[in-house]
Amino acid sequence: MTTFTDTERSVRFERLQLTFNQFHQRASGRAKTIFLVAVVLASSGLISPPLALVAGLIYGLTLAHPYQAESKQLAKFLLQASVVLLGFGMNLGQVMRAGGAGFLYTATGISLTLALGWISGRLIKVPQRQSFLISAGTAICGGSAIAALGPVMSASEEEMAVSLGIVFVLNSVALIFFPLIGNALHLTQTQFGLWAALAIHDTSSVVGASAKYGNLALAVGTTVKLARALWIVPLSLVTAAVNRRRNANTSQSKASIQWPWFILFFSVAAILNTYVPVFSIFYPALNRLGKAGLIVTLFLIGSGINKQTLGRVGARPLIQGIALWVVVALASLAAITEGLVHL
Repeated sequence: MTTFTDTERSVRFERLQLTFNQFHQRASGRAKTIFLVAVVLASSGLISPPLALVAGLIYGLTLAHPYQAESKQLAKFLLQASVVLLGFGMNLGQVMRAGGAGFLYTATGISLTLALGWISGRLIKVPQRQSFLISAGTAICGGSAIAALGPVMSASEEEMAVSLGIVFVLNSVALIFFPLIGNALHLTQTQFGLWAALAIHDTSSVVGASAKYGNLALAVGTTVKLARALWIVPLSLVTAAVNRRRNANTSQSKASIQWPWFILFFSVAAILNTYVPVFSIFYPALNRLGKAGLIVTLFLIGSGINKQTLGRVGARPLIQGIALWVVVALASLAAITEGLVHL
């Protein structure tokens, strides 16, 4: 049996430690390179928002994040800035015309969805903030609503990532099956556009599904969905006020309750895009910049999730998101085919 002196053991340990440090440095270098390349790729607009989130999740679950703190700070800023810039793609004239025709059932549908989300969240025992983000995303405008409300509620990265992930998965399902269902039920283009706007989470997916069905369906679906997206503004303000009041007499400082000032700038951007055409040459570029920023944000949020944080979330939010979406889709379809909801 070979024996080693203390000096030999010390030398061997130092060599082993050196080898480990070299391996760690190489792995860290690769992780940094992959991270930076992914951020550049996301900002280029060459990948879709769902793919950016999935890529971020794969990165966070397989590699040690070299910029964890910096990524969180950047994601928070980009999320709010992107929401503001998305306002430059909203024409309030079209939105108001579509929204005015369906104001009552839009308000009713959003209220009922939020109430059903609250009930289902309590029944399935989904954490309150997570449940509200999923419910708001289902009720209003998917990822945009979650992006706007997350900072207001001080939602964690895992809460944001899971909510966004659920929305994007269901968007993909809707893109495939909604046109098939519409054709099978012989929905008119107006009926299908209205159903898509009421039941599909994100505007981009509403556009995709409606475009497959026809030009009229596309026009109806886009305008009604944009009208619903405006409800992000009052819901964000109400949410901030409720949070502030709820925490007024607790140990949480009022200063820590975030007011959604970026929603005000979002509204200003929409007003400029609609009523100040003198700078209209810049608005499409700003809107595209907002979309690119949101894609980068999704990668950053996903990259901040690791196995430990994902394990704490569990399957309950996914169950709630699917159940809530199915109920909303079926109820809105029944209301449209029975003539209870129409334009």
